[in-house]
Amino acid sequence: MDSTLYLRAAASLVLVLGLILAGLWAVRRFGLGGLRVIPARRRRLALVEGLSLDAKNRLVLVRRDEREHLLLIGGAGAVVVESGIAPPVPTENTP
Repeated sequence: MDSTLYLRAAASLVLVLGLILAGLWAVRRFGLGGLRVIPARRRRLALVEGLSLDAKNRLVLVRRDEREHLLLIGGAGAVVVESGIAPPVPTENTP
């Protein structure tokens, strides 16, 4: 086979991979394709903080509708440690 055929195939592969990456970037950047139904500023669920206790267990603080819930996850499943925690009120001294 001719070396130009291999060169054309390699160039085509680079072009197709570049188009795929550009498309993925556009979807993530602009939320195309209906993937972003709820705008980021109006999300109801957020992971506030997490802390690893050991190799299997982790404490996570999850915010839902202006309430926070402390969960212990890992091992056999998830356990609600505390529910309905009001988030702290920011003060002027808090950075």
